[in-house]
Amino acid sequence: MNEELEFILDTAKESMSNALNHLENELLNIRAGKANPVMLKSVMVDYYGSPTPLNQVANVNTPDGRTLSVQPWEKAMLTEIEKGIMVANIGFNPMNNGESIIINVPPLTEERRRELVKLAKAEAENAKVGIRNARKDANNDIKKSDASEDMQKNLEIDVQNSTDIFIKKVDDLLSIKEKEIMTV
Repeated sequence: MNEELEFILDTAKESMSNALNHLENELLNIRAGKANPVMLKSVMVDYYGSPTPLNQVANVNTPDGRTLSVQPWEKAMLTEIEKGIMVANIGFNPMNNGESIIINVPPLTEERRRELVKLAKAEAENAKVGIRNARKDANNDIKKSDASEDMQKNLEIDVQNSTDIFIKKVDDLLSIKEKEIMTV
């Protein structure tokens, strides 16, 4: 295989891999009922006048499966962190005990679980679209190349095999996340 065709295949695989990585990150943001520090990733805190991510002003831990504990590095930040959690509107009610902030993660209702599964499926479908677009771009580049017809056909088969592998990985990730969400 010549360098041009190798580059096309590598580029396609990289794009597919990026779509898969994006899906993994998006699925982390979908909560599955268990407390996870990632749940507070979107929280911004007013740190002496500038909006700062929560994880830059405090430690976030999970003492158990239903509780998040936010331990600020400066006690003066407690009320600002509490305010930031409320403003983020992520459905949590923070409790300030003077030392840290405790958040009890409410169990998910059956209806909410179904909504989260739909959201996960939508994210998986977006990833599949990204993978298919990478395949389409690669096939277009292959057709434009100077390679022989046989080489082009072989590379199209390689691209399709990569597509199938990445689509299977997306389905596997979705299946794991669905199980995680629906487990009470």
